[in-house]
Amino acid sequence: MATIPITKRGAEKLKEELHRLKTVERPAVITAIAEARAQGDLSENADYDAAKDRQGFIEGRIQEIEGKLSVAQVIDPSAVDGGGKVVFGATVELEDEDSGDSVKYQIVGEDEADLKQGLINISSPIARALIGKEEGDTAEVQAPGGIRRYEVVAVSYL
Repeated sequence: MATIPITKRGAEKLKEELHRLKTVERPAVITAIAEARAQGDLSENADYDAAKDRQGFIEGRIQEIEGKLSVAQVIDPSAVDGGGKVVFGATVELEDEDSGDSVKYQIVGEDEADLKQGLINISSPIARALIGKEEGDTAEVQAPGGIRRYEVVAVSYL
């Protein structure tokens, strides 16, 4: 199985979620199943069905997180020496050549992407267009409304 890149912060968030699922969510759903089972007839017990569904979701999410962490390549962006190039973990300041708007993004792994926080997925079209670029370069991104051009204003490794 191929490794998946993830920032140090993203790996910590996954570990926290895994810990919460195992120590809080799993015991709570086991208690809910036991309470529903104590009510008697399970064939028409909606509480039991809901608790079993929730248990299935929790167990699936635990397996998913453990799988991702087992193949994760944890990268600390502050320790990256990209030589001024845009690489995984880099924070990039861009200027839209058409509108002049400035935006700042950090290129992160799939599980930690959040556009509202300026965290973009490494496999997104804009991140793929930016990888390997340096300050002053122009990146062309195929957007739904056509090709957008961004100038790389600054590259940092935070």
